[in-house]
Amino acid sequence: MNIRLLTANEIECRVQTVKKNGCSVLLYKDARCDMRILDETFGVLGWQRTHELINGNLFCNVSVWDQDKGFWIVKQDVGTESNTEKEKGQASDSFKRACFNLGIGRELYTAPFIWINLGPNDIKENNGKYYPAITFEVKEIGYNANKEIDRLVIVDNHGVERYRLGTQLPSPTKTQKTLSEAQIKRLYALGKKAGRTQEKIQEEVYKRYHCKPLELTKQQYDVVCEGYEKIGAKNDKD
Repeated sequence: MNIRLLTANEIECRVQTVKKNGCSVLLYKDARCDMRILDETFGVLGWQRTHELINGNLFCNVSVWDQDKGFWIVKQDVGTESNTEKEKGQASDSFKRACFNLGIGRELYTAPFIWINLGPNDIKENNGKYYPAITFEVKEIGYNANKEIDRLVIVDNHGVERYRLGTQLPSPTKTQKTLSEAQIKRLYALGKKAGRTQEKIQEEVYKRYHCKPLELTKQQYDVVCEGYEKIGAKNDKD
């Protein structure tokens, strides 16, 4: 029974705690990943999943067929409720935990404490509580001979590297002004042709890049202008 290690695109990042200067991140796998690896390792007909209630708690049994021994090997674990869908959350969580017992994704237990520094553009505040304005994903991961994580790179949803195992990355600072007044006037003019007010343009820029129009990089500026140009041209034709 040779269960492979998780690849970078199979691992997801979940923000655990958020403070004004940064956040901690946990690595996890979802149930679809477990099912895919079970299919790969044991075949579609080589495993099965059942659930049962024990003392009011929902347990999952994941059974895999051992060809050499000629019988089913069963791994069991209990699930916890989710914040949204109680029964579905328990079923999914118990299944993922049972798969951990089987060895799928067990390498995630070797993950280090992950702290990502956040800058002013990365944080939202509501009633004194802080929330990340960006998301994260694993770009690279590697393992040593003991199946322990020894390489880990995490990027944000803009592709910017935010964490590298063994390296202290600097804290982000507020994006500095990069565009000229003439460029900003052109941006607003193109936005107006596309049916956007200045307030709407500012809202759309912040939603996409988490900064003010004046703080866009040249590359981001070109993308936004091109988008408004296409919408404006379509409006002219209509």
